[in-house]
Amino acid sequence: MPIDPAARHVPGARATPTARSVSAVSAVSAVPSRARELADRAAELERRMRPDPRPGAHKVVVLALDGVYPFELGIPHRVLGSADGRYEVRSASVDGRPVRTDSDLTVTPGHGPEVLAEADTVVIPPYAITRASAAAPEPRALAALSRVRPGTRLVSICTGAFLLAAAGLLDGRRATTHWALTDHFQELFPRVELDAGVLFVDHGDVLTSAGAASGVDVCLHLVRQDHGSEVANHVARCCVVPPYRDGGQAQYIERPLPPASETGTGPTRDWALRRLELPLSLDELAAHAAMSTRTFARRFREETGLSPGRWLTQQRLRRARHLLESSDLPVERVAHEVGFATATSLRRHLAAEAGVAPSAYRRTFRASGPAAGGVREASRAGG
Repeated sequence: MPIDPAARHVPGARATPTARSVSAVSAVSAVPSRARELADRAAELERRMRPDPRPGAHKVVVLALDGVYPFELGIPHRVLGSADGRYEVRSASVDGRPVRTDSDLTVTPGHGPEVLAEADTVVIPPYAITRASAAAPEPRALAALSRVRPGTRLVSICTGAFLLAAAGLLDGRRATTHWALTDHFQELFPRVELDAGVLFVDHGDVLTSAGAASGVDVCLHLVRQDHGSEVANHVARCCVVPPYRDGGQAQYIERPLPPASETGTGPTRDWALRRLELPLSLDELAAHAAMSTRTFARRFREETGLSPGRWLTQQRLRRARHLLESSDLPVERVAHEVGFATATSLRRHLAAEAGVAPSAYRRTFRASGPAAGGVREASRAGG
């Protein structure tokens, strides 16, 4: 019987697989198995980074309004959801139906407005506004907000502050929103003390933050206030963001660029951070930057939104908070380590910023309990 040289087998006979064909079949059959393995590993990583809420977890509801910005809508889920199950984050719309975003997509929150009555914290992410809607939000949005229980913590990101202000919840309080909208905001809500130079403002029960990424700052701040810096730093690492940001949004406001011949103050800030325990003067800082004191102070404020003195104080307080939370050093030693002349000076500055004494701050955060109340403007230095 003739052999078909192209087919390399006798017609009508069973083909004998070659080593190459066996190898190819094995490789193809291994593809689904490999895909399943990678999917299982990804799912396990997701479970580790964002575990299910713990029993009694703090309930957070994110209220998505018509025209919501998708990026900011996801911030509370990503940041608070990375806190090892300490928060249960849910999204809601004003009527339980899909919500049109400001982009070419529509989102479907998992809940209607009824879940607002169960929330411990409600977050209002930004949404597209017009002059008319900024002054008079949609009635269903105000009705949804009225479901929130007294004492529930309210947080706005960017234009979310317009809804809180229209509901009268910011009257007589300091607040912030995106720097580009501050004039319009002040015109509509003169009873609100607007601060356009900060990343966020914390009144304890009501927090307002500036635009876009400041939502990350304020959510990390919530974690820090609720559970301490160690947990907040872990969340920041999971989200690949800095745990603090220096300065406020003043550094992002559009202004003419300085002449190219002038040198930035960044290297000097890095130099100072390595020497916080020393009594650094404006003259020393300016000399390191090879500038006159006047030029240095002006450039420093342009780049950070802060004076050199206030920036140094904020950095020293940041390091002091870390030492109070992570060590048993006496308050006097902490003050010395971070550059305050005396423990009294540390107590005064910490009380002005956080409303508590160092010993009380240490008891609170070493126990990972809720922070003491009081208006906080740590947003000027990112925490």
